[in-house]
Amino acid sequence: MPGLPDRSKFRAMDRSILRPSSALQVAEDIVPIGEFKTHLSEQIRGLRDRRRPLIVTQNGKAAAVVLSPEEFDRLTTQARFVAAVQDGLADHEAGRVISHEELGRRLDARFGVIPKQKK
Repeated sequence: MPGLPDRSKFRAMDRSILRPSSALQVAEDIVPIGEFKTHLSEQIRGLRDRRRPLIVTQNGKAAAVVLSPEEFDRLTTQARFVAAVQDGLADHEAGRVISHEELGRRLDARFGVIPKQKK
């Protein structure tokens, strides 16, 4: 299509960042705060193995969610990706887009033309 970049130049995204981790298991993943405090070390060690968040309750209500660093990174990466896609769609809908060729011209004008490397 005219005006659209050649998609073969784009790198494939690691789709694992968009996949949710294993489903919540109520019997294992929801613990009262007293039990959490008593078994804190093993609960923390188990986060990476389970690959699921741990929900800590206080007075019978959810009070906190504990995640492994890897799960936190996955969720924040996913959130940044979704936000970037939404920003891009909003820019497109508002007409704040330029063609690939126009971008090349603007970059060349601002930073100079990069000489092509010989093969």
